[in-house]
Amino acid sequence: MKISARNKLAGTVVGIEKGSVNSTVQIDLGGAVIVTAMITNASVEEMGLEIGKTAYAIVKALDVMVGAD
Repeated sequence: MKISARNKLAGTVVGIEKGSVNSTVQIDLGGAVIVTAMITNASVEEMGLEIGKTAYAIVKALDVMVGAD
């Protein structure tokens, strides 16, 4: 897999909740950190995602927002 994003976080798929069009995919990165992403159902099928499979959370953003009270 070759991609231009530098933030590639490897983990294990621990949850997939399919909706009518999109799925919510949870990837456990270890250390009690879980990243959740919403992708199309077609993408879940094309990538063969399933619980226990290794997957990558890939982050590419121009801005990161921070908030505080």
